[in-house]
Amino acid sequence: MYEKPEVIVPRLGDSFIETPYIKELTNRAVSYIKVGFPVHLCGPTGVGKTTLAFHIATQLARPAVLIYGDYDFGTSNLIGGLHGYRRRYLRDNFIRSVLKVEENATQQWVDDRLTAACEHGLTLIYDEFTRSKPEANNILLSVLEEGVLSLSSVRGGGNYLKVHPNFSAIFTSNPEEYAGVQPSQDALRDRMVTIELGNFDEETEVAITQAKSKLSLEDSQCVVSLVRKVREAKSKKLIPTIRACIIIGKILKLKDAVSTDDHLFKQTCLDIIIPEVPRDEKEKVRQIIDDFRNE
Repeated sequence: MYEKPEVIVPRLGDSFIETPYIKELTNRAVSYIKVGFPVHLCGPTGVGKTTLAFHIATQLARPAVLIYGDYDFGTSNLIGGLHGYRRRYLRDNFIRSVLKVEENATQQWVDDRLTAACEHGLTLIYDEFTRSKPEANNILLSVLEEGVLSLSSVRGGGNYLKVHPNFSAIFTSNPEEYAGVQPSQDALRDRMVTIELGNFDEETEVAITQAKSKLSLEDSQCVVSLVRKVREAKSKKLIPTIRACIIIGKILKLKDAVSTDDHLFKQTCLDIIIPEVPRDEKEKVRQIIDDFRNE
């Protein structure tokens, strides 16, 4: 006997913003999946990979399972294994002078999320999959190429599971230079269609900032404009990301400070942005923020 892990039903949240840029990106990903290829969203932290992965999953209209990559993962964390015990206890005292006790305990197989997705045709969302060790992800090679999942005979039902035709997979990862990221196998990446993500266009960043922070359109444009100026002035132009815009926007909304308190606006921007700036560029960024409202 074995159990099936719980699944999630991806739904489009009220605050999700679908601009033409997001729609085009989503349509590309969905078309790759429908042809039969898993999609890999690769990009720096804060550009919305996980949110986009869930949005793509909603377009597939199927339940999903979610896995977060972890260095301590082994193959059993993906497919399942023997867990716990099932106990059977029998106490027989039918004859007053005779007590008969019988007890046995057996371990029970529990499917994990990859097995459930393969068997039932679910969408697998494997977030930050390169934070797991490469050997833990080797099991995915036959799943993505031959459509077969190798299992232990202890589970019952044979050593191999044919992957359901509706199974699909969405992976996300950070660049390899990020702390905690493991090098992924070329063979695994070769089985995916990788979409490199960077920062959104300005229209999308303004729309997301406004939706998440509840600032006015004008104030959202002000925040995004500053963040983009800082980004363009730096050598590493991917950060600060849209996440910085959202954080600044939420704080300023709480303080009602975009239009009414120029000092608080600048200080908030400094607190959120400066820690992400290389030491030799901090003074330049401080000057950009200080001059921004004086332009």
